[in-house]
Amino acid sequence: MRSLIVLAPLALLAACGGGTDATGNGATAAAPVEGAAPPQGQQWRDVVAETPEGGYRMGNPDAPIKIVEYGSRTCPACAAFTSAAAEPLAEKVDTGRVSYEFRDFLIHGAPDIASAVLGRCGGTGPFFPLLEQMYAEQSATLDRLQAIPPQVQAQLQSQTPAQQVASIAEQAGYLDFVKQRGIPEAQARQCLADTATIDKLVKVTEDAREVQGTPSFFVNGDKVDAVSWPQLEAILRDRGA
Repeated sequence: MRSLIVLAPLALLAACGGGTDATGNGATAAAPVEGAAPPQGQQWRDVVAETPEGGYRMGNPDAPIKIVEYGSRTCPACAAFTSAAAEPLAEKVDTGRVSYEFRDFLIHGAPDIASAVLGRCGGTGPFFPLLEQMYAEQSATLDRLQAIPPQVQAQLQSQTPAQQVASIAEQAGYLDFVKQRGIPEAQARQCLADTATIDKLVKVTEDAREVQGTPSFFVNGDKVDAVSWPQLEAILRDRGA
């Protein structure tokens, strides 16, 4: 298990943010790029796959416009983006012109690891619904983390990384969260103990050298100046999405 796994100071859990407060670079939409029909009986938003880079992608794998977001599940700016973007972004994905990939970026140590591990514990089908619902409940989750008594925080600091992740999953309410959504506790605990998955998540963060904060967005491999849905939407419009 990699050395990045530490318990972030709980008072810093609300600190995140990446990119600049920029909008798209033009008000005129480009001509739409070519889309594609989804598999029969499906919408593209329902076609989800884990990627070799360690993220989860929604949509046409051959879409001409590929979005990658690096996000933290404890980041309020990321939650604000998802609240505004979930449905309009899915509508763009359904055209077959756009794919959207989410990669967990672990800026807050064990809380991010616990939520990311459990967020993928159910596989590809519930990945994006769980992500959206985690963000919707983020404020209550952060309140629970901030309310952890000092003596418990001291105990967490003395635990092994694997024990720390499991303890935070309980303290933050993540374990109950996934149990309420159909993932049995035994399965959830098995996921939390899966060091291979944790190492994979840590590697995603270590490899993202251009990412300085969350959310950070890349379009066709290029980092773009956007942290909100209106900003990203303007960039996509400029590219014909």
